[in-house]
Amino acid sequence: MTITIALNSDSINSLDLSPVATVIEQLLQQGAIASYEQQLRFDINYSQQEDDPREFPEIPEVRLWFVRLDARYPWLPFLLDWKTGEFARYTAMLVPHQFSSKEGIQYNPEALEIFLMHKIFVLSDWLKQHNIPSKSRLQSMAQMLGYELDESFLTMF
Repeated sequence: MTITIALNSDSINSLDLSPVATVIEQLLQQGAIASYEQQLRFDINYSQQEDDPREFPEIPEVRLWFVRLDARYPWLPFLLDWKTGEFARYTAMLVPHQFSSKEGIQYNPEALEIFLMHKIFVLSDWLKQHNIPSKSRLQSMAQMLGYELDESFLTMF
């Protein structure tokens, strides 16, 4: 069952995480977090002027809100709906990048590698804590960002 969390300009500008916290805390209390793997989407309704061509990851206020969200729930990629691009958009909120009309989004390679390794370590611990097998999930996440993780690396921690 997909969960869509609506974000508006007010919650973003005030760095209010309550729309997400309400949902996540309920899932945690119910012990149902594992059932919602890759089921979370964001419906962002952020006011922009009509002539503002920026995508949401290019808007500092929106990015800052996602930085705050990531600080509170660093394991959130587990819940994001990867198939609809939520993980890619989440990554774009947190990793410096540029848009290219020919090649699409171009992440800063070093920043992307740091982001990925941070998420691998955080998610590895979080998945173990919740008794959720992690190896294939972590490898899939890395592949989404263009990396291959050797199985021996994942057994180191």
